[in-house]
Amino acid sequence: MDSTRQQKIARLLQRDLAEIIQKELADTTRGKLVTVTAVRISPDLGYAKVYVSIFPFESSAAILDEIKEQGWLIRKMLGSRIRNQLKIVPELEFFIDDSLEYIENIDNLLSK
Repeated sequence: MDSTRQQKIARLLQRDLAEIIQKELADTTRGKLVTVTAVRISPDLGYAKVYVSIFPFESSAAILDEIKEQGWLIRKMLGSRIRNQLKIVPELEFFIDDSLEYIENIDNLLSK
């Protein structure tokens, strides 16, 4: 159960990370639809799990690897954006949110 503070920080991080990935990492994500679907933050606000949805699904592993490689840069940019709201910039760990792929697979099975 997340506290109200955790939920507010998670929404702030989700919005800022989405902007960073779309604008600052445009070379990495060119031609792909990359969306930050959720952020889960630890109670001490020191660790954040970032769930990213990538379309088309075939290239999701490669794009996620590139995002992970540039994680330190993303964290640095995030720190410059949220320096007035948080004392500590959380450690970021990125995961693929494959719920859209799962939904598409279910739709394909139902239509057959």
